[in-house]
Amino acid sequence: MDARRELVIERVLRCVEQVPPGRVASYGAIAAVCGIGPRQVGSIMKAYGHDVTWWRITNASGDLPANLLAEARPLWDAEGIRVKPNGLGCRYADFAADPDALAQSWRTAVADLPHPDAVAEDASA
Repeated sequence: MDARRELVIERVLRCVEQVPPGRVASYGAIAAVCGIGPRQVGSIMKAYGHDVTWWRITNASGDLPANLLAEARPLWDAEGIRVKPNGLGCRYADFAADPDALAQSWRTAVADLPHPDAVAEDASA
């Protein structure tokens, strides 16, 4: 994997870690903070998100993929995130992390990292 891709992954995972307990952020909210697309966030979370607070990242409706919801439920219960009556996730409007606070916290968390545009892509990748 090239250094630029590794850096983007690290920046996304650090953003995920900034979502406070009891709050969620959508793939799109994380993408907006990190300057990438929501599908990229989803791909990164699927491949590398198991060691971060993955249960706090939902789609724009507050839903989780069905295969993750059962595993997330006890974690949500512990953090006070209530499941919607349809059982698919939480009400995003009620539990969304503040986007400005998330962005500010993320900027601090990645201050030691270079911007991905400052890292050359590996031509052999």
